[in-house]
Amino acid sequence: MTATFDLATQLLARPSLTPDDAGCQTLLAERLQAIGFQVEPLNFGDTRNFWARRGTAAPVLCFAGHTDVVPAGDESRWTSPPFTPTERNGRLYARGAADMKTAIACFVTACERFTAAQPDFQGSLALLITSDEEGDALDGTTKVVDVLKQRGERIDYCIVGEPTAERELGDTLKNGRRGSLSGTLTVHGKQGHIAYPHLAENPIHTVAPALAELTSIQWDKGNDYFPPTGFQISNIHGGTGATNVIPATVEIKFNFRFSTESTADSLKQRVHAVLDKYGFQYDLQWTLSGEPFLTEAGVLTDVAQAAVRQVCGVEAKLSTSGGTSDGRFIKAIADELIELGFCNESIHQIDENIPVNDIDKLSAIYEVMMVQLLDKQAS
Repeated sequence: MTATFDLATQLLARPSLTPDDAGCQTLLAERLQAIGFQVEPLNFGDTRNFWARRGTAAPVLCFAGHTDVVPAGDESRWTSPPFTPTERNGRLYARGAADMKTAIACFVTACERFTAAQPDFQGSLALLITSDEEGDALDGTTKVVDVLKQRGERIDYCIVGEPTAERELGDTLKNGRRGSLSGTLTVHGKQGHIAYPHLAENPIHTVAPALAELTSIQWDKGNDYFPPTGFQISNIHGGTGATNVIPATVEIKFNFRFSTESTADSLKQRVHAVLDKYGFQYDLQWTLSGEPFLTEAGVLTDVAQAAVRQVCGVEAKLSTSGGTSDGRFIKAIADELIELGFCNESIHQIDENIPVNDIDKLSAIYEVMMVQLLDKQAS
């Protein structure tokens, strides 16, 4: 049992269902304060957050993560209890093992080793930890970022500990994420008897040509880092359930996952232009979950790839795939940001797990990055 494994199991044993932190951040704060970090609780509503920093100078290397986890689901289907960390066949099983309590433990122990070896390192180390990343994300990272922004604090390099690997540790790191824009479209018609369609107006029929056009549009071509923006209809609902009634309304839910080649405003304008062309009555409500963000290949990606190569012997590819993360908030105050963590193949699943051997490797990757970015001799 290593120090990192031990800290990870202590965190994993706490049932921190979002946004309940279940004492995880208290444990982390104690470890960080013991090695000279100033830990500032920044709690909002039911969400616990903290900003921890050691050092006052630039560059600032920050790790961002979340102590909350998604529900375990039917616990009877787990091979071992989800909040009883269990090592079995070389793997560690627990809710949050991959997403992402163990990554937080990896960074904390990397900080412990690095500051012991280089107590007078250049720049600053920091951690931004929240307990609502898996929830509504309203009182967590976004609120902390607002506080830091108001104080004029910036981050030079940020590592988000989300699980990014696809097949083996280090094979993929995220240097950006697509934006997410959702719409709820309600098209209005006139209810009537299906045998007398001339006395009614079927909104499903009315909107069908517009939907066909929206699904055929090339919204952009993407770029070197992002695939083309995608439009997907996720739900269509209309009617009373009867087979002889033309409905009065139909509701369509859709989503854009969009690249940096488009903006939320440009997508909204193009959708409205299509709908208006067909002349039907509609309401459209928009929800922007996050803007796209990108860190182009540079210092942080180079250092991360070199660290992965040194520790794992793997060439890490850059990717912007997947859903959203709290990186969308942090990028507002971070010059360079990547996501780098464990394999994501079992996240949010029954029997979530990671290879035990990967735990110390990921901590070593983080430490190598600290050396390259903050060690005076290495620089």
